[in-house]
Amino acid sequence: MTDAPEVLKPLRTWSHLATRRRRPTEYEVVSTNLHYRQDNPDSPWELDPDIHMNKWYRRYCNDSPLRHDDWDAFRDPDQLVYRTYNILQDGQETYVRSVLEQFSDREHDSGLSVEWAGILASHHTPARYLFHTLQMASAYLSQMAPASTISNCSTFEAADSLRWLTHTAYRTVELSRAFPDLGIGTEERRRWESDDAWQGFRELMEKALVAWDWAESFTAVNLVAKPAVEGAVLSGLSRAGRQEDDLVLSLLTESQLRDSERHRRWSTALVEMALENEGNRDVLNGWLAKWAPMGEAAVDAYCANLPDGGALAASAKEAMSSFHTGLGLAAG
Repeated sequence: MTDAPEVLKPLRTWSHLATRRRRPTEYEVVSTNLHYRQDNPDSPWELDPDIHMNKWYRRYCNDSPLRHDDWDAFRDPDQLVYRTYNILQDGQETYVRSVLEQFSDREHDSGLSVEWAGILASHHTPARYLFHTLQMASAYLSQMAPASTISNCSTFEAADSLRWLTHTAYRTVELSRAFPDLGIGTEERRRWESDDAWQGFRELMEKALVAWDWAESFTAVNLVAKPAVEGAVLSGLSRAGRQEDDLVLSLLTESQLRDSERHRRWSTALVEMALENEGNRDVLNGWLAKWAPMGEAAVDAYCANLPDGGALAASAKEAMSSFHTGLGLAAG
């Protein structure tokens, strides 16, 4: 007579969370350990190991020089999930809509000088092309990151870049109506492709978009390009705008910088995690040495023709350097 098989006690949650002595949070349940492609490093997509897609992920994700024993241990400091992200940004967009409506009712744009409107035409409305490159770069990182918790942060970041793009497009239409003779709404692509102010950022982002290694892409975009954009295109232009009584630009920028603060929090947490492994500091510093000069050159080119542009560029570059120093990294 044989013993009856042991009846297994059913788990109350996913197995990777079952060892914890507490109830998993919503964030843990819906965000962690979702990349099944990490289960078999030799064949991430459960197909012929020699197909191009498997080779791509082995090379640019699994074999990245930035190493960690357990990338799935990463956690977003804000612990955002799709539901809470939408709640958060619904509030942000309600605020933005209120700003746009109130200043439109007050005919804000009619009070701007033609000289300042010209600067908006050259330095603000073409930014939708820049924000689109940030969106694409974040989407690539979301696809290539070694952990779903990293992918989630980058996905929300891509959505934030689209949010910035739509704000800029909306203002482009409003400004084109107030200043129909400045090429607003018709000249942005040419300015993005040809104007000196944008060529530093265009070079930086075009090269960042072909930084295929997931961790180098993260370094180029989140540790260099985004701080440069935040310092020059957002904060720098907004500071110049305050002197021209452009309160719409200032208030929109404040909303966008709230997104940037969240991006920096998760980027900082990821760098701190990476630095737990010996050798990763040298890898990150090597990439910073490659990308940071392009970021600084982009800031200089963008700020060159802004009012008090030298001071704005210096402030933006100092903020970038302080960010790297705070991470325990250095570009030199």
